[in-house]
Amino acid sequence: MSLREEADRPSPTGECGDETRAETTTPRAPAPAAPEPTMPVVDAAPARKRPLRRVVLLAALVAALGIGSSVAWQWWTVGRFFVATDDAYVQADISVLAAKVSGYLESVPVVNGVSVRKGDVIAKLDDGDYRLALQAAQDKLATQESTIARIARQAEAAQAQVAQAAAQLDATRADAVRAQADFARSMQMQADYVAKSRIDQTRADRDRTEASVKAMEAGLAAARANVDVLQAQKREAESVAAELRTAVDRARRDLDFSVIRAPFDGVVGNKAVEAGAYVAPGTRIAALVPLQSVHIDANFKETQVQRMRPGQPVTVTVDAYPDREIQGVVESFSPASGSVFSLLPPDNATGNFTKIVQRLPVRVRVPEAVAREGLLRPGLSAVVRVDTRAGADRSVLDRAAAGPPVSTALR
Repeated sequence: MSLREEADRPSPTGECGDETRAETTTPRAPAPAAPEPTMPVVDAAPARKRPLRRVVLLAALVAALGIGSSVAWQWWTVGRFFVATDDAYVQADISVLAAKVSGYLESVPVVNGVSVRKGDVIAKLDDGDYRLALQAAQDKLATQESTIARIARQAEAAQAQVAQAAAQLDATRADAVRAQADFARSMQMQADYVAKSRIDQTRADRDRTEASVKAMEAGLAAARANVDVLQAQKREAESVAAELRTAVDRARRDLDFSVIRAPFDGVVGNKAVEAGAYVAPGTRIAALVPLQSVHIDANFKETQVQRMRPGQPVTVTVDAYPDREIQGVVESFSPASGSVFSLLPPDNATGNFTKIVQRLPVRVRVPEAVAREGLLRPGLSAVVRVDTRAGADRSVLDRAAAGPPVSTALR
């Protein structure tokens, strides 16, 4: 259709005025041609990927089932027999060294972290006063021993006096026998041959000798009593000497306590004093940690200890050394749960009750060869895994006490 023909076509209102005809004379842009109908295009890529996706999913499912079956079999045959906890820590029998006597510290030759041997000096107090006290006690003991020796000599002299008195008594008794015989003879010869004065003389001699016998007997008794007194004094002096010997031993011990020594091999830590400080009995000097006898305290839940027994093998992993596994052994169980030994133990018989799972401390022994390396320090966290398949075998304890070689104990 031409432009003129379009202009001559009636308007929608049915009128063909000049204004409309004038407007139609303006040239217009040609209308766009209608698109020709085309066939829909189908993408074949998703159809080709569907079989591959199914294969991948099927393979993943088979792998998951295989892995799950393997894990389940591992748990059923091995895993369910193991009991583990991460509430475990390295412990040691730490000794807190304290002063036994008072005084000023003369020297403290150790520092934190230094290793010491049994008998090494940890601290030394000024011992001047204790040396004087020991000397005074020894002097008193020497004086008392001299007193004992003097009394012993006096007792020997008294024994001699007893012997002398006994001899004199025998002589007096002989005189008394003779005087009695003379008096008897004089009485028999009184009528014919003896004067009255002679008879009186013999009677007087008899009476005098009898009195002398009594006097000698009394003197002998006195001499013997004197010996008993001296022996009693000697025993008393010996008792005093024993007390003085105790005082000497005490003074010597106080002098020895002025030097604080290591009671066993270990490492010094938590040093609390320095030279020049005044310490009283009980004042803490330092702590001594025996690293060669460290052990593991594992706090298992009460629901985990059913099959646990002393002697069962244990695998320990310390957090500080995660790549090393230590093979230990269950040594003993605590006689009570940890809450019983707490400062304020719970009293479930009062008020409302909420059941809380308790934990029982279990002591795990580590091989001596591992402990002597000095890497395990008290307080380090650990993970403990107990194999409950083994029973309480004493041979396991003996092997653990001997300690396996380091190459087999640590991996």
